[in-house]
Amino acid sequence: MPLINLPAFSEDLLAEFAARRTERVDTPVIQPAEPFLDIAGEDLRRRIFMTESETGASLCLRPEFTIPVCLRHIESAMGTPKRYAYLGEVFRQRREGGNEFYQAGIEDLGDINIPSADARAIGDAAGVLSRLLPGKKLAVTLGDQAVFEAVVQALGLPLGWQKRLIHAFGDTTHLEALLASLVSPQFVTGLSDDIARLLGADDEEALVAHIDATMQATGYSTNASRSPQDIARRLKEKLILSETRLDDAAFLVLKEFLSLNVPLINASAALSGFADAAGLKLGNALSRFDGRVAALANAGVDLALIDYRAAFGRPLDYYTGLVFEIGVEGSDAVLAGGGRFDKLMTLLGAKERIPAVGFSLWLDRIEMERAA
Repeated sequence: MPLINLPAFSEDLLAEFAARRTERVDTPVIQPAEPFLDIAGEDLRRRIFMTESETGASLCLRPEFTIPVCLRHIESAMGTPKRYAYLGEVFRQRREGGNEFYQAGIEDLGDINIPSADARAIGDAAGVLSRLLPGKKLAVTLGDQAVFEAVVQALGLPLGWQKRLIHAFGDTTHLEALLASLVSPQFVTGLSDDIARLLGADDEEALVAHIDATMQATGYSTNASRSPQDIARRLKEKLILSETRLDDAAFLVLKEFLSLNVPLINASAALSGFADAAGLKLGNALSRFDGRVAALANAGVDLALIDYRAAFGRPLDYYTGLVFEIGVEGSDAVLAGGGRFDKLMTLLGAKERIPAVGFSLWLDRIEMERAA
């Protein structure tokens, strides 16, 4: 029986999921907003449709499936490894296309063989698209957040700057702005003379006491806002960040890394050569990258179809390693996208760390490609 309002190829898609030994799940359309606001990232946050419950709890229309599927897994107390498939509507503001559209995908939870699970996610996404788009040549773009993090850490920047750069990974405009401010620091302005003096003296106890007294005098409640200690730490961190300058050699190293764009078959050698020339030890990040390339080759994935771009990321904050997107050669439309999110399950309340990787398919874009 055909599924109502879904694309004509939906039955084929579900057959592909079943052949890959997944369990199809559904999740409520109305979701608690907090996980998306706290974890998903700014790009998704500003496009969510929000509402409230009778008790004032923040709710939203389901903007994606990864977080709801993970929450469902935790609530059902199922064991791992577990492979879930989904197909349903999501709701979010888009620059192009409708705000209500269908997505499908697979979430692979608990497989401790990271390279194999990564390769399977890419292979499954490409395999499903090949079935739905016979005769079309696919193009895969791959990035790796863990490799970028390893490069940033190896440069020895303050932890605050590392967090800023890692948070901006995948947003080229934001990342370039941060690099520009690292090369030409903008010093903190607008501080009162007393605050500036206490920060300069590095007297945290006196700074906290001054902030506390100011808050008391102006009627701010520490229960309703940040504590004086939190404010003092933030001010101190802001001052350190503003006074940090990335030297020219380190800046060139980072720029060189971000410019890497090679076929995946050459990527391991390119990364190894870059690290050796820059004198950086990238350790486990490179080992995992090499393991994934080997697993893809062993799975029969054509490495010539895949490009590695060092600066490539996806606009969701929960990714921790592999990120990828798939389209049709000659088109800018992203038909599938996914990656690894090893920290998400514990952030959502799982009692133990659960490695995870998955991908989503945009069914309206696939339908347009089929019509073309």
